[in-house]
Amino acid sequence: MKIRPVILCGGAGTRLWPNAKNHQAKQFIDFGNWTLLGKTLERVKASIFDAPIISTNAKYLRQVKQHLKKHKIRKFKIVLEPAKRNTAPAILSTALIKDIPNEQPLMFLAADHLIEKVGLFNKAIKKNQKKLTHNNIFIFGIKPTMPSSEFGYFLTKNIKVTKFIEKPKQAKAKQIISKKGYWNSGMFYLRKDSIINNFKKYQPNIYRNCNKAVTKAKYKSNVYYLNKQAFTKATAKSFDYAILEKTKDINAIKLDIPWSDLGSWKEICKMYGRNKRHYYKKKNVFHRPWGSYVNLFNGKEFLIKELYVKPKGILSLQKHHHRAEHWVVTQGKPKITLNKKYFTMKPDETIFIPLGAIHRIENPYKKPVKIIEAQVGSILKETDIVRYQDVYGRVK
Repeated sequence: MKIRPVILCGGAGTRLWPNAKNHQAKQFIDFGNWTLLGKTLERVKASIFDAPIISTNAKYLRQVKQHLKKHKIRKFKIVLEPAKRNTAPAILSTALIKDIPNEQPLMFLAADHLIEKVGLFNKAIKKNQKKLTHNNIFIFGIKPTMPSSEFGYFLTKNIKVTKFIEKPKQAKAKQIISKKGYWNSGMFYLRKDSIINNFKKYQPNIYRNCNKAVTKAKYKSNVYYLNKQAFTKATAKSFDYAILEKTKDINAIKLDIPWSDLGSWKEICKMYGRNKRHYYKKKNVFHRPWGSYVNLFNGKEFLIKELYVKPKGILSLQKHHHRAEHWVVTQGKPKITLNKKYFTMKPDETIFIPLGAIHRIENPYKKPVKIIEAQVGSILKETDIVRYQDVYGRVK
């Protein structure tokens, strides 16, 4: 039996746009003729997978359909949530639709994850298919590349998951990694009957109301419109809290592959840094007295640049009225001024420059400095620079 991929596509992406009223959901952002949902849809075209099911809401229905059409996916089902109820009701409702046989394996994927080395990922899915039972759950762990407070972790004994740790502080994350902890990717793999059995046992309220929401759903043009009255009665809980922290039968599939949820501008900057050869164009290189910069990608209300600050190069002391900036140092040791603070940064360190903050980059050393910069705001032009001091005489 083939594996049914279920793509959870309801996230709003507010972390990237804290002050924007009309923020873009992360899974639909154009990062350069590709989106995270598009990459996910391409992944589930592999021969091990059955037709996908997409769990989303009415707000995103048009964009989901556009993506399915663009990626030439003709067989699909969409399950529409009438209200936000977190991941537990979303996951259960998709599993309950009638065209999934009881013993079919379901692979739950987030629409906004970037996974590289897809072959290894799919191989791990196929390899573990025979181990699925009517009770157990497999979750995917990613070998950490650094101690990060942006992800949850889990610890294991052999393949059994023994403990979950929710987004720890940096020092705690180091300890977890030293105990061979893995990032919790939020991807789940289990049979339909296992989902039903676990919800009946641990979350009878969610099971009862989601079952009603599916039974009373309207179905039209491959779309299930879940019954609002029943669905809103289901307790709003994440799958982690509702099921994973209750059941003891959880196994880990450990992967050592490049993975990111692009959940922060730091992660987005790093992604562009890794792939800059795909975005680099000579016509987008601009020379300045302090060095040069290249515009790698101009997105909707964001611009990604790489700055090159030559030895002894100093940018002007400046601020911006219409944009904030996120910097990730990739080379060298720049000295940074941020309002009244003055400090040195090292490679892989990141800093946020809020809108209106006075700032400067200096390179007092013999080695060049390189920084990937994400500008986020309504105006992303050089005209939005207010200079206070400049060693090259550019202050009028």
